[in-house]
Amino acid sequence: MRHRVGHRKLQRTSSHRAALLRNMAAALIKHEQIKTTTAKAKELRPYIEKLITLAKKGGLSNRRLAYSRLMDDAQLTKLFDVLADRYKDRDGGYSRVIKAGIRASDAAPMAVIELVDRDVDAKGQDSGPVEVAEDADA
Repeated sequence: MRHRVGHRKLQRTSSHRAALLRNMAAALIKHEQIKTTTAKAKELRPYIEKLITLAKKGGLSNRRLAYSRLMDDAQLTKLFDVLADRYKDRDGGYSRVIKAGIRASDAAPMAVIELVDRDVDAKGQDSGPVEVAEDADA
């Protein structure tokens, strides 16, 4: 029986799993949309939602708690200054997971996790594949 067994292990040690979630949360705050496997996206969703809730509450102790879970000064500043103001009237549900097909190399189910009401300009060129429009002449 798996009663009260909480999270996916993602085939990693606990320290590796913590580092993975920390890095993915920082990337999601920076770019506001990332593409990853479905299992990782589903594990990241409650992690990022709790960070945004801490930012909405504000205060020094919540900033220190968020820093201990995020370990990135620039993203911590964005979390408390930009995202906390953006979601001040929303009661949870700050992120969404959208399934994005199957990865060709290993057939892993992929998903896009993004922040609701995201800033589309935050997603930089270095955060994923760039779609190129084909010319009609070529």
